[in-house]
Amino acid sequence: MERTAVNPWTWSVELGYNQGEVVSGQTRTLYCAGQTSMSGDGKPLHDGDMAAQLALSLDNLEAVLGAAGMSLGNLVRLNVHTTDVDLLFRHYAVLAGRLGAAGVAPATTMLGVSRLAIPGLLVELEGTAVA
Repeated sequence: MERTAVNPWTWSVELGYNQGEVVSGQTRTLYCAGQTSMSGDGKPLHDGDMAAQLALSLDNLEAVLGAAGMSLGNLVRLNVHTTDVDLLFRHYAVLAGRLGAAGVAPATTMLGVSRLAIPGLLVELEGTAVA
């Protein structure tokens, strides 16, 4: 698989994401459902703690990727849904650090929403990966 960043402007790269990515030579595409701060038995964890919820959401996203034989390095698209954009930005280093360590800057959209499916959840990550 070959990835080519598409950035008509440089400001987004400084924030850790590309405006777009051209993927060629792919053999498989994985569309991940939104991952939240849920335990393995489906219980929400870390009520009110954005940093902990973001970290567990990433762990859960990585688990789905891993089950498909992929990793964060295969992520080409990331949608971030949050009930508190300002709070998320205060903890954005949790997300940016993990993506940076994986060497990726997927095309990303962040949306503020009034609530997520389960009360108490603050963030949900939805990704697309190719390998």
